Amino acid sequence: MKIAVGFDHGGITLRETVIECLNELGHEITDFGTDGEASVDYPDYARLVAQAVVSGQCDRGVLVCGTGIGMSIAANKVRGCYAALLADAFSAAMAAQHNAANVACLGGRTIGPETARLILKTYLAATVDAAERHQNRREKVCAIERGEIG
Repeated sequence: MKIAVGFDHGGITLRETVIECLNELGHEITDFGTDGEASVDYPDYARLVAQAVVSGQCDRGVLVCGTGIGMSIAANKVRGCYAALLADAFSAAMAAQHNAANVACLGGRTIGPETARLILKTYLAATVDAAERHQNRREKVCAIERGEIG
């Protein structure tokens, strides 16, 4: 799988862990940065990763900032991006299976390396559940995004 990754200065603590884990799992990585501790603006990285996923350049994305909150909010502004803030393996599986999340957001200041690894392994191994009830719910989310539901 092709995975787009992006980090801000708050997420830099998990950068090595995320890249190492993705490499160990055999994924191809497109790295949008950052690679240092200097203060940067998380929306810039969220946009790049979200656009890479939505365009089909990459299959999924991983974004890391201090809490994962800013990255998830910013990424979800890109139409077609469904970013989920993940702090545990169960949520990682559900985000992929039930919600078809195409971007995982992590908090570099809220979770440790082992939790990050478990989340990534679980999220990337999960597939979208094709059950009608989940598909209907996902379609409603898309309809809201398209402005068809007020």
